Amino acid sequence: MLAKFVRENKWVAVVLTVLRVYIGWEWLHHGWDKLKGGFDATGYLTNAVNNPVLDKATGEQIYPTYTAFIEHFALPNAKLFNFVIPLGEFLVGLGLILGGLTVVAALGGLLMNFMFLFAGTISTNPWFVLFGFIFVYAGYNTGRFGLDYYLLPLIRKGWKKVVKREAAA
Repeated sequence: MLAKFVRENKWVAVVLTVLRVYIGWEWLHHGWDKLKGGFDATGYLTNAVNNPVLDKATGEQIYPTYTAFIEHFALPNAKLFNFVIPLGEFLVGLGLILGGLTVVAALGGLLMNFMFLFAGTISTNPWFVLFGFIFVYAGYNTGRFGLDYYLLPLIRKGWKKVVKREAAA
């Protein structure tokens, strides 16, 4: 009953639209500032390796595989991350604001938020995770008053053609 309400009610769609535009703006402007301002993730990544999230009782790392990922992949490829992180933030914001591929944008935002949380950054990330889950749970209704209203039927139609062609072959 709750799922049907959240996923189909037009008034819920209105509330979701306001929330997604606000959260989208936050993503967009943070990404844009990094894109135009010479963002460098090296210090952040180094700090995440040097000060990993530790269990207070044992002093052991809570996310040792993530710390190893940062140390052995992200840091050596910091130039790639200097581009991918701001671009990802910008695209998540754009998708949420325009209501285009909103569930995909929300999933991208969730992925980035969890990566920031694994590195020990709290900030607004828990709020963004909460709203990201709400957007994904609401599905189509999140982008009902946005590009998804027009875009998703076209994608479905194209997908059906592709599946039909493969079935005929």
